Amino acid sequence: MNTLRSLWASVQGSPVLMRRLNGWLTVVWIAMIPVSVVTGWIHSVSYISALSLWALVSGHWSAWQAARVEVEQQREVAEMAEHPTEQRVVEELVARTTIEAVDELVDGAGSNGARVHAD
Repeated sequence: MNTLRSLWASVQGSPVLMRRLNGWLTVVWIAMIPVSVVTGWIHSVSYISALSLWALVSGHWSAWQAARVEVEQQREVAEMAEHPTEQRVVEELVARTTIEAVDELVDGAGSNGARVHAD
């Protein structure tokens, strides 16, 4: 049972695998349409019930996956609002460099005469 849970967690955590799995399941169900008609399964109540249950489960699963993605996106937006990229860049520049005043403008200096030295 533990192995099954581990497999399920890895499947849910991989968007590429989920996309491939859902793509192949779609192809299988499309291929089942003519098979159902030819074999007469389309007239079976139990087959239609199973098909309806699968549609219900897959629809809820898709909605749940979309909600998970939306929650993650909202978390990232909140994180960016709390710690903006610009602020982190400035903090990193301040931490890694020093700014010293220069009396006269020299080559490589900024327009205000200050030169930035990296540590």
